[in-house]
Amino acid sequence: MRIALIGNPNCGKTALFNRLTGANQHVGNYPGVTVEAKEGGLRAHADCRVVDLPGVYSLRTYSAEERISRDFLLDGAPDGVINLVDVTCLGRGLYLTLQVIELGIPAVLALNMMDDLHAGGGSVDTQALSEALGIPVIPVSAAKNQGIQALADSILRVVRTDKRPKKQVLSDGALGQCIGQVNALIADRAKSAGLPLAFAASRLIEGERPIADRLALSTRERESVERCVVRLEEQVGADRAVASAGTRYAFIDRVCADVLTVPKRPARARSAAIDRVLTGKILAYPLFLLIMGLVFYLTFSVLGPWGQDLAERGVQAVTDAADRLLLDLGVHPALRSLISDGIFAGVGSVLSFLPVIVVLFFFLSVLEDSGYMARVAFIMDRPLRLIGLSGKSIVPLLLGFGCSVPAIMASRTLSCDRDRKMTLLLVPYMSCSAKLPIYAMFAGAFFASAPGLLIVELYLLGIVFAILASAVFSKTAFRGKSAPFLLELPDYRLPSPGSVFRLMLRKAKEFLQKAFTVIFLASVVIWVLRSFDPRFHLTADGEQSMLALIGKQALPLFAPLGFERWEICCALITGLTAKEAVLSTLSVLSGGAALTALFADRIAVFSFLIFTLLYTPCVAAFAALRRELGSLSKALGVALMQCAVAYAAAGVFYQIACMVV
Repeated sequence: MRIALIGNPNCGKTALFNRLTGANQHVGNYPGVTVEAKEGGLRAHADCRVVDLPGVYSLRTYSAEERISRDFLLDGAPDGVINLVDVTCLGRGLYLTLQVIELGIPAVLALNMMDDLHAGGGSVDTQALSEALGIPVIPVSAAKNQGIQALADSILRVVRTDKRPKKQVLSDGALGQCIGQVNALIADRAKSAGLPLAFAASRLIEGERPIADRLALSTRERESVERCVVRLEEQVGADRAVASAGTRYAFIDRVCADVLTVPKRPARARSAAIDRVLTGKILAYPLFLLIMGLVFYLTFSVLGPWGQDLAERGVQAVTDAADRLLLDLGVHPALRSLISDGIFAGVGSVLSFLPVIVVLFFFLSVLEDSGYMARVAFIMDRPLRLIGLSGKSIVPLLLGFGCSVPAIMASRTLSCDRDRKMTLLLVPYMSCSAKLPIYAMFAGAFFASAPGLLIVELYLLGIVFAILASAVFSKTAFRGKSAPFLLELPDYRLPSPGSVFRLMLRKAKEFLQKAFTVIFLASVVIWVLRSFDPRFHLTADGEQSMLALIGKQALPLFAPLGFERWEICCALITGLTAKEAVLSTLSVLSGGAALTALFADRIAVFSFLIFTLLYTPCVAAFAALRRELGSLSKALGVALMQCAVAYAAAGVFYQIACMVV
């Protein structure tokens, strides 16, 4: 048994999904958190799966995630549907509900955020709403875990009894008559195509060509449908789209007037008052810079270094204890070296930055959960349009500061193919969390007087390159205007401790998984290549090792960037698997020596950081890019372009800096 969970963006679907299934999916207070279908088992019902679909306002598709939702409802054969609606925006949410009812699938309407409605003095007559729509209506609060069991019981009941919506909601008026006429014309075709009759008729009336093609209508049948539509337009005095939408909203307005008591103290009034400051023309950008500056200051200059110092002491204590144990056991020196100088040095160098990652995502989660991130997208619309993008692109770009993979996937929320592809190309310029340990290590080693300032400069430099790249793309490969930008601004809310904690826990888990898988394996491989010569003889001289041979072959290529040691070249090569591998490789190859011994001066260090910032993120990001572009050759082309840009930028900086200095 599979239950589809569908609703508008930012109505609380993912939170409800977590309550229903016990999953730990990311919950955010801005639209577009879910960009692909997620599936989990219903609590206490092993035979039932719940599928969390991307948020949509309508089943008429414009973007990739909207197609995912509609295709699943039409072709995924769900046994039932939970349609979640934000009760504080009931009228808007019911538009999708009417389309869900037309699918003829057993359905339950869940009214979320009932606690917010009641807190403002509002109420809703669920029984009257159920009678008007012909499906069960269950009030819930996903955030406070209220009504969840009643909702689960209700959807299981309607599915097991096969209680399908029987009521033709829009049976009256000109639109109802038109739907009835089209139903009669296409009944056999809809059955053959496996499409719900009422849904197919409504989509034809609104002029959706893919549905007409799927029904395989003859020319005569298409003409008959068009005649019905023409009569509808004449009766209503508007075109087909306006006639359909207007009739639906007129019905929704009548229903809301009968069942809904509007809150006397709406939360939106409080949010509007805050927005007059945070999104105002004068203070929006200074406050944004101030907020992000404070986040970086606390992360990299106050809380992060304190936690990192504790982590480094812990890692060093474990390393020393393990080395003493191996020595007492008489373990062969080669194996001791592998464990101490390879695994512990490589993995431990990355693990010490876990506190910095956790602190950064604590602040980002607070900003996201409060609703401020949606405002960032809003205020960034105007500057982004100057470089050929819309404000909606800011959501994937902001996610890129966490990880490039979900950021690349989030580009599906862009309905315009031009904007989507441009955003895909810009995401890697955002400094993901995997680059953060590299920045922090080099900042502490070479710029100890102001490590936080260097890290902020690198983040800003990535943004500058994204702006320049977007400006170039919009004038060359992606000419044209960006799509219109429409974004719902959610109400400000106090961040949920549970949501913030879950995001921190998830990021820590992802970091540890990578440390003990990719980085662990990379550390072992690097140690082996570093400890054996081409004839597989154990060597204490790293200059005679296989890795040195590889690095020295690449060294002439990187010489114009100021890299004089083969170890640096090897670190950049392993960084293609995962950016954390850059740090672990340098730690293994340096053998405990100071990082400063590998670089001639600070100019070469900054050149190295520029290259690390701009070149291809990692194998996982490449795989995600290939999937979104649908072409291996295109993904390879993008990766080569990123490496070329990184090489050119680092080389130009180094050469100019050397001439100036």
